Amino acid sequence: MRFAELTDDTWPLFERLFGPGGVQGGCWCAFFRLTGPEFKRAGKDGRKAHVRGEAAAGKPLGLLALADDDEPVGWVAVSPRQDNPRLARSPVAASAGDQTGVWSVTCFYIGRKARRQGLSGALLRAAVDFAARRGARAVEGYPVEVLGKRPGADLYHGTVSMFEKAGFELVERRPPARALMRFRVSADENAGRR
Repeated sequence: MRFAELTDDTWPLFERLFGPGGVQGGCWCAFFRLTGPEFKRAGKDGRKAHVRGEAAAGKPLGLLALADDDEPVGWVAVSPRQDNPRLARSPVAASAGDQTGVWSVTCFYIGRKARRQGLSGALLRAAVDFAARRGARAVEGYPVEVLGKRPGADLYHGTVSMFEKAGFELVERRPPARALMRFRVSADENAGRR
């Protein structure tokens, strides 16, 4: 398994993983990258074009997990918090203090054949390394607290236990079953990961 940043060059792999529908009703992982009205106006094709444009412009968007044959099997969205305008208005993702250098993990998608193999946890660790190499001082996540049986579609934010295993600290539990979690990147870690 290797991880590749979503760029203009890797866009075809992202398209292959997400399929013609763009996952979750044509989201194309644009939900947090657009305001609510922008997201609705854009529609499936506009969301795809928006994310494609950001990839072409070199904006950090996330990482693809690639199997040995370079087949895309998973995705994690990780980028600077300020590049995700919907987070500023979300009660679940509200975060106090200086947001400079804070990156956000907003979404996971694992292809059907690669599920239940620990890939989300591996993607989360790779996301922290990626953000640290880019100068992040902290990485936040907004995972789900799994209290009972939940459908897989509810878990695209990741789970609290997965974030804990990756070294994230619980900042605050958020209703109804969510949490704000944070990984602080030390200056030594930042330098060591470059």
